[in-house]
Amino acid sequence: MDILVMGGTRFVGRPLVERLRAAGHALTLFSRGRQPVPGGVEHLAGDRSSDEGLAVLDGRRFDVIIDSSGRTQEDSRRVVERTGAPSHRFVYVSSAGVYADSELWPLDEDAPTDPASRHAGKADTENWLRSEGIPFTSFRPTYIAGPGNYNPIERWFFDRIVHGHPVPLPGDGSTITQLGHVSDLAAAMARCIEVETAANRIYNCTGTQGVTFRGLVQAAAAAAGRDPAAVEIRSFDPTRLDPKARKAFPLRLAHFLTDTARVRRELAWEPAFDLAATLADSYANDYALRSESPDVSGDAALLAG
Repeated sequence: MDILVMGGTRFVGRPLVERLRAAGHALTLFSRGRQPVPGGVEHLAGDRSSDEGLAVLDGRRFDVIIDSSGRTQEDSRRVVERTGAPSHRFVYVSSAGVYADSELWPLDEDAPTDPASRHAGKADTENWLRSEGIPFTSFRPTYIAGPGNYNPIERWFFDRIVHGHPVPLPGDGSTITQLGHVSDLAAAMARCIEVETAANRIYNCTGTQGVTFRGLVQAAAAAAGRDPAAVEIRSFDPTRLDPKARKAFPLRLAHFLTDTARVRRELAWEPAFDLAATLADSYANDYALRSESPDVSGDAALLAG
């Protein structure tokens, strides 16, 4: 198939492009050109935030459009405005951050969404695709981890564990979160193109288990070759934090756990990485290759709370 990938040169895009190339698809990558582009693909350079930057898409037609970088309905609408709707599928990277907080866990794809969420634009995009009659498949990951992660998720924990700093955790550290490996997400995205029943479906896509914050510290320590029992954990009271201080902690302060039964059943997909393997891969093939000293200055504001 002739596939347009919006992005494709960074975190999620890299393993996805590898899989699509291996499957024999013809790929066109649209990016700003700041990252290396793999060989054997067409590259269109532009900035999707401007009409001028998107002009290179005018008149182009694709079987599949994969949007891994759109954050709002307008982001994706402006692409389709230039290319027309894809003839086969629009594949979208949404977020489990669209869900409202709940007393029932894990959350399935029918759980209520939060219109005030900072990810609400992704839910708006899903609704727009459905209302326009554009066949789509949307993926709602929780926290994505793995080599190349530019969000400070696992790196935040490695910074403190490896360099001997205390790890601040909210409350008693029993809040449950969930990580998935970037390659597993890429595998599900590539797979959905081949499955007709995946049209007009939304999938939670992440690891199959949740982990407490304390459990995440232990798993990260093991991945980094440190003794989990030797890691110092310091508790802070999240109710006393001002909004700026709260941003120093990289994860939601509430439970964040989704049900992946639908994607596993309908796409015949199973994650290849469990939590331990995810963190071990990220450490060995990313964090251990870094040389910069970590900035943990934000921890003082957390612990002051």
